[in-house]
Amino acid sequence: MAFHEVRLPTRLAFGSTGGVERRTEVVTLGSGHERRSTPWAAGRRRYLIGAHLRSLDDMATLTAFFEARRGRLHGFRFRDFADFKSCGPRGSVGPNDQRLGIADGAGAGFSLLKRYEDGAGNWERAIDKPVEGSVRVAVDGVETAAFTVDPTTGLVVMDEPPEAGTLVTAGFEFDTPVRFDTDRIEVTLDSFDAGRMAALPLIEIRI
Repeated sequence: MAFHEVRLPTRLAFGSTGGVERRTEVVTLGSGHERRSTPWAAGRRRYLIGAHLRSLDDMATLTAFFEARRGRLHGFRFRDFADFKSCGPRGSVGPNDQRLGIADGAGAGFSLLKRYEDGAGNWERAIDKPVEGSVRVAVDGVETAAFTVDPTTGLVVMDEPPEAGTLVTAGFEFDTPVRFDTDRIEVTLDSFDAGRMAALPLIEIRI
């Protein structure tokens, strides 16, 4: 099993459906009250792609991509157009979008995170697959270029450890690591140059 650092071609994702899934176990007591818990530390995203493809060339491209991943065996990058930036989908990435942490004066490494929050709660999502060249970083609100980022893990390393107590923030675009959740492709030929493909499921994987 491996992860291939390649993104599903964008045109093959048009018309895709999907989103985040969580698992909550609900036990109803005799009194009618509930006890709710979750075995999952984080949500997991699922998608369906391919059902809107009509061009035989596009279906051939998706089939080749599927074969190169050997079905469910290898993971790959997927751009979720509903959630692929540190800001909103229609916003512009800025270096102060997301808080990475408070420097301790010794460590220089900070993992990319995206927060989902409102007044009642929040969730931090680890970003493992940033888009290369998209990451912007600021220290106490001042943008800096004195860092490197690993696009395969999402780890930002400052050239020098920031001064203790300073806030490190970042903005970025990112992909979701996924794999196919089927080992089979079905294509229906409608004419010599058009056809239909059964939807292919994708599922987010942990890196």
